[in-house]
Amino acid sequence: MASPAVVEVRRSDRRRRMVSARREGDTVIVFIPGWMSEAEERRWVDEMVSRLERSEAKRRSPGRHGDEALQTRCAELSRKYLRGEAVPASVRWVPPMRTRWASCTPEDRTIRISERLREVPGWVVDYVLVHELAHLLAPGHDDHFWSLVRAYPRTERAIGYLEGLSAAAGLDLVGTDGPEEQAG
Repeated sequence: MASPAVVEVRRSDRRRRMVSARREGDTVIVFIPGWMSEAEERRWVDEMVSRLERSEAKRRSPGRHGDEALQTRCAELSRKYLRGEAVPASVRWVPPMRTRWASCTPEDRTIRISERLREVPGWVVDYVLVHELAHLLAPGHDDHFWSLVRAYPRTERAIGYLEGLSAAAGLDLVGTDGPEEQAG
C-alpha cells in the first residue's frame, strides 16, 4: 500500500509508554505519550506507519492484484480444501454486481468476483473463491455443496462479514450468490 496521505499525531499526558496507531480513512493516527521528544515522535511515527501497513498487507487477499493472481489463488485453495478437483477455466474481477458478490457458471467453468471485494480481508475473498469453486463440483446449494464449502475453516465468519458489509453499505447482497441463496 502507498504511504498514507495524512499522518495525525495525538499526544496524551495520560499515556505513559505505549505507542499505537490506527487508520481512519486515508489518515493514520499515531497515539504517543506527551513526554516524547520530536525526534522520538518522528521515529515512532515512521515505525507505527510501517507496522500498520505491514499488518494491512497481511490481511489483503493474494488475489487482489489481478485476474492471474485470482487464478493462482483458486488453484491453491482447490488443492487445500477441495482435493484439487475444482479447476476453473477462468477467474476474473468484474465490475460490482447488483445482487451478488461473485458468480460461477459451471458449464464453462468461469468464476467472476465483484470488484467490491478487492479491499476486504484476504480470508473473506478466500471464502468467496472456495464457495465458487465448490459450484464447479456441486452446482446448487444442497448439503453436498455446503459440505464442500465448509471445508474452509472460516466459512461462518466470512458469511457474517459479508452480511455485515452488505448491511453497512445498504446493499441487498445476502450471500455470495445473491438473495436467493440459503446458508444451508
